[in-house]
Amino acid sequence: MRTSPVLPIPLFRSENQATLLSALFLSEKKFSVQDLSSNLEIPYPTVHREIGRLLKSGLITEERIGNYRYFEPNRISPFFSPVRDLLLVLSGPVPLLQRELIHIPGIEWAALFGSWAHRLLGTEGKIPHDVDVLVVGNPDVRQVNKACSLVGKKLGWEVNPVILTLHEWDKDTPFLRQVRSGGLVPVIGTAERNISH
Repeated sequence: MRTSPVLPIPLFRSENQATLLSALFLSEKKFSVQDLSSNLEIPYPTVHREIGRLLKSGLITEERIGNYRYFEPNRISPFFSPVRDLLLVLSGPVPLLQRELIHIPGIEWAALFGSWAHRLLGTEGKIPHDVDVLVVGNPDVRQVNKACSLVGKKLGWEVNPVILTLHEWDKDTPFLRQVRSGGLVPVIGTAERNISH
């Protein structure tokens, strides 16, 4: 049975609306009602009803391709940037990964790195098409991969976990120097070692 994540503050009309907005606003893709229903595990009639409301509000736009209707955020709306920024905080990759990873034993800490971390740390640019997450500790690799796959399905991006032991994180390699210099966005806990050396 699917359980919906509880939003930390009740800013949206419903959790389904917030979930749909996140899928639409935090992706560069266009989605059909069927895509959204399948990916988000929300009943088709509910998605159809919510999409109708979002269209009327002007938050999303519609494009017809053959017999199919595809939806995406209305990027010229004055609400586009504020809504997207709010969704990043409430239901973007950090909170979704946190909810999935927090229950996995053996994780010492986890953080975003790469392009998504750069965006969240203030570097300008387009929303990336995938999420890189560093998981440090000794967790079950299958559980981590499953959690990241679930988050990727909800977000509409590939979520790429890199799993290291604390000993491996402590090493000085070209890859880890690049990760540390680019900055990390905490998901669970904080890095044991200063990332700026």
